[in-house]
Amino acid sequence: MGSKFLSALSEEAYLKLTDKLYGIQSGQCFICQKKIDLALQTTNIDHIIPLKTRGKDSEDNFALTHESCNKSKLDANLNIARILCHLKEIQDRVFVDSGRAASLKDVLASFGGSKYDFKHKISNDKIEFSFSDVRENDIQIKDIYEDILTGNQTGKIEKTCFTDVPIEYIYHDDAINPRGINTSISRLVKEFYKGNPQLHLCLARIDDNKLKIFDGQHKAVAQILLGNKRLLLRIFIDPNVDRLTETNTNAGSTLRQIAFDKSIMRQLNNTLYTEKIDKFQADHHLAEDDFSFSEQQLVDYFKGENVNMKKYISDSIKHSITYSKENKLKDYIDFEGKAKELPISYSAFSKAILEQVVDSKQFLDTPINYKSEEGLNPREMQINQIVELLNIIAEEIYIGKFKPEIGVYRIEQKIIDKKDVEITTEHLTAYRMSKEEIIFNWFIYLNKVIESYFNNTGRIYEANQLFMEKFDDQLWANIRNFINNLSILPLWKDKSMASTIFAGKKNYDYWKEIFEKGKSPDGAQVLATPLNFIEMIRSEKQ
Repeated sequence: MGSKFLSALSEEAYLKLTDKLYGIQSGQCFICQKKIDLALQTTNIDHIIPLKTRGKDSEDNFALTHESCNKSKLDANLNIARILCHLKEIQDRVFVDSGRAASLKDVLASFGGSKYDFKHKISNDKIEFSFSDVRENDIQIKDIYEDILTGNQTGKIEKTCFTDVPIEYIYHDDAINPRGINTSISRLVKEFYKGNPQLHLCLARIDDNKLKIFDGQHKAVAQILLGNKRLLLRIFIDPNVDRLTETNTNAGSTLRQIAFDKSIMRQLNNTLYTEKIDKFQADHHLAEDDFSFSEQQLVDYFKGENVNMKKYISDSIKHSITYSKENKLKDYIDFEGKAKELPISYSAFSKAILEQVVDSKQFLDTPINYKSEEGLNPREMQINQIVELLNIIAEEIYIGKFKPEIGVYRIEQKIIDKKDVEITTEHLTAYRMSKEEIIFNWFIYLNKVIESYFNNTGRIYEANQLFMEKFDDQLWANIRNFINNLSILPLWKDKSMASTIFAGKKNYDYWKEIFEKGKSPDGAQVLATPLNFIEMIRSEKQ
C-alpha cells in the first residue's frame, strides 16, 4: 500500500526527511543495522508498521533503510524484518564457519547466553539455587514435582521444577535435540511480537551443572530474538537421558508431533546407539574403552528392542558418513528440505546414495574395535571409503562449479523463459545430475565400476560389503574417471531439453531406460549411445 504522505513530499522535503531519519537512526539502516553512506548507497523510506496492519502514515512511523535491505526484507513489518535479518546473519555465519544449520546454541552465543553453571542443591522435595553470577543473590527455593507415570515401566520417577532462568545460564542440548532452526521461526517471532503467548514451556535438563534446553528450541529462539533475557523452563532433575532422547525421537517419528527430517532422526538414533553401548558395557562390567563386543551381540542383548536397535546401528553408520568432517559433499546437501541454494536434497542423498552403499540389515559379528589399530576395521574402512567416494563426487561435479548464489530455484523454467544468462554450463550440469531419480541410476553404474574391478582382479567380495574391502589406487582412478566422464556428457548442458527431458520430476524407471537404451520411454534420443561403464573409466575418453 503506497504512502500518501511520501507521495505529497517535494524532492527537497523528501531529502530533508531522509536526513532527519538518518540522524535519528545514527546513520544506520533500520533493518540490517549497518552504516548507511548517503553518497554511495541508495536508500528507501518505509513504514515501520505497515499501513495494512494499522500503521500510521506519518513521520513517526517511517524508517530509513538500504534499498537492497528493503527489497529483500523478510517481513513487511520493519521491526520483525530487522529481527529476522539479524537471525539470517547468524545462520549465514554458522553455515560458512561450520557447514551446518544454526541452532539455539548459536543464538544464545550471539545474545550473551550460555555463560554460567547452574549451582543448586536438592533436599527432599525442594531445589535451591541462585543466579549470583548476574547479581541475583537471593536464594530461590522451588517445589519438585514427580511424574508418577514415568515410574510405571522403569521404576524411576522423573522429577521436575519450574522457574524462569536468565539466558546466561541456558545452553542448547545438542545431544537430545540436534535440530537446526527451520523456517517456522518467522511465524513464531510474529506470534510473540503480537503478544500471543505459546502454550508450551521450554524443557531443559540439568547436565554437568548446566541447564540444557532439549525441547522448545524454536520458542526459545523467538523469545531471545525479541529481546527476552529470561526464559520460563520446566527443568528435569537427574533425568533418564535415554528415555528423554527416545521420547523426543518418537515425537518426530511415531507420534508426528514435530517435523523431524530424516537427517535429524539419524542423529538422534546415533545418540541412542551410543547410550546402548554404554549400557551394554555397564551391564557387563566393561571399561568405557572396551569394545570387544560386536554389533550382533548388541542386537541379541537388547532383543526386546530388536527393531529399534538395528535402526540405531544403521543410522549411526549413515550419520557418521554424512557428518564426517572430511565429507566435502555435505556442503551441497540441503538438510532442511526447503533451501533454494543447494542442489542435493537430503532425501536424494539418503535414497540414491546412502541406501545403496550401506546395507541397513547387515550387522557385524566381529568386535566393534576389530583391527582398528591396523587401520583395517571393516566399519571404519566402510565409512572412510564412502566419504572418499563422496569427496570425488564433490570435486568432479560441484566444487568451483555449482554456484549457491544462483541456486536451484526454477532453473529449467529460467532456461525456457530465456532468463538464464547467469546459469553456467557447469552449474546446470551439477543441478541436473543432482535429481534423485538421476543420481539413483548413475550410482548403480558406479557400483558396477567397483564390482567389475574386483571381478577383474580376482578378488572375492560380498556385494553388501564392497566398501569394507580396501580400494586400490587404480580403482579410485577408475571411479574418478567414471564420474568425470559422466559429468561431461552433452545431455547435462543441452538447454533444449529444459521443457522435455528435464521438465518436472521423473520416476526411477524413466532414467533407467535412458541410461540403458539412450532414449527416453517416449522414444526421444537423449544419449548418443547407452551408458557403458567400462568405456567411461578410461581417462582418455572425452
